[in-house]
Parts: sequence; structure tokens; C-alpha cells
Amino acid sequence: MAFKPNELDPGRSARDLFGWEMRTHRQRAGSMSLDQLALVVGYISKGHLARIERAESMPPPDLPAKLDAAFGTDGIFGRIYRVAKKEKFPGKYRRWSELEARASVIEEYSCATVPGLLQTPELARLSLQVGHPYMTPQELDTSLTTRLDRQKRLDSETPPHCWFIIDESALHRPVGGHVVMARQLDALAADRRPHITIQVLPFTAGEHAEMGGSLFLYTVSDSPSMAWEEGARNGELIEDVKGVAKRRRSYDLLRALALSPRDSRAMIRRISKEYGRASTPAGEVAEE
Repeated sequence: MAFKPNELDPGRSARDLFGWEMRTHRQRAGSMSLDQLALVVGYISKGHLARIERAESMPPPDLPAKLDAAFGTDGIFGRIYRVAKKEKFPGKYRRWSELEARASVIEEYSCATVPGLLQTPELARLSLQVGHPYMTPQELDTSLTTRLDRQKRLDSETPPHCWFIIDESALHRPVGGHVVMARQLDALAADRRPHITIQVLPFTAGEHAEMGGSLFLYTVSDSPSMAWEEGARNGELIEDVKGVAKRRRSYDLLRALALSPRDSRAMIRRISKEYGRASTPAGEVAEE
């Protein structure tokens, strides 16, 4: 099956520039195919090369030197790679971050954790650390700053309208321990910003189409709505009208199954108190 080239904007990101240079030099080398390039670099699959060229995957650390050797480019791929690996939102994640920053309405269902836009700094750091255990302390600090910067838009002069549906399981998972989660849930229960609605999808709702993943819907002025689906290790941007409509139906059903905002707040407070009691030393009384 032939891989369909996508449009690359070398000015959008270093990863796009890497893919653009890779495609350009491959075509200059007698229209070298991806199969032929895979043989030249000696170890990587055609499919993986295609994803790198489309700016969908990060190049492996030893690929830049192999490409520079294959094309005689005097270190250009190595130099681009050093910039690409430092980008906060490379590839398709950059498109997702730009979409979130422009959206007038953000709707999210989170199955496993408190949404990143609502996380306290404590929980945000722990969540990032668990999700990326091999990050250096500097990389972790950068990722945390990026997540907290995303939250600032919710307190701007023109914030997006946000609707968060949080699976009950995310409230019972003591990420960082009982004290961290109690503080996080207290922050959720105390959130009274008028442009933010929080609902809990209870266990009693039973099975549903979005089990095991998270779903985001974005409404951007003068643009078609888009959706983002995310699993534990990857995410996918959905732009086609039928695909987005399908996710919209799933989200609307989740909203119908979820507790009301008032009942959701009551559940969040109750679980927070359970964390408080669990973290109180024997003989002491937890504050109500």
C-alpha cells in the first residue's frame, strides 16, 4: 500500500522541518522510495520512516546521523533533531495544543484521572511523572510549566466555556496519596467559575462507548468542530465531519448518564472526606 504524502509546513515545528528535509533529500536522491531508504539506514521499517516523514513520530536518536551519512548533509539532521526533541508539543500534539488554545468551547470526558486543565500543581506533577518516568527533572519542570500555562486561559478575560465529565474511577484512584487527592477534590468541589461545568459519571451508569479512553470536543469560531481521542500512550485528532459527529453523540450520551453538577459536587466532597479520614492518624478526628 502506497503512503500518501501529507502537506508539511517546515515553519510549524522542528519535527515538521525534520520530515520536510527528509522527504526533500529523498526525492532529490533519484526519487528514492521509503523502502530504499529503509535499506540504506539499515534497521528501521518503512512504516516508521513514513510516520517520521509525516511529522507524526519522533525520530530515534541514531537516525539523524544515518540520514546525514546517507544524504551527505553535513549534520543538518542532527542539528534539527536537537531542537525537535526539546519541543513541548511536537507533531500532532502541537495541532492539538493549538486547537485547545483557540477553542471557544472545550468538552472533555476523562476516564482515568482528573482533567489536566483542572489539576492542582501537586497532582499535575505526579501525573506527568508517572506518565513519563524517564524524564529528567528539567524535562519534568518544563512539562509541568506547560500544563499550568494551559490552565491560565481558563482565568483569562475571554475564557472558553468548559464542560468536564469525570469518571468516578478517577476520583477513587489516590494518585500521590490521600492528602494530595483530598486537596485536588476540594479544589474541584470549590470551583465556582461560571464558564466551567463539572459532572461525575458514576459507576452506576454502567458500560459506555468511551470506556478506557478520554474524549475531547473542540468548538472553534469559523471552523468545523474537531475531536481528540486519547489513550494511555497515544492520541488521535479526528477532523472528518462523520467522525466528529459520532464522538459528539457519545459525549452527549455520557452527559445524559452523568450526575447533575450539584450531585457531582456532593459526590466529590464525600470522596474527599473519605481521603481525609484515611489520612488522619489514629486517635485524631478529621475536620468536617
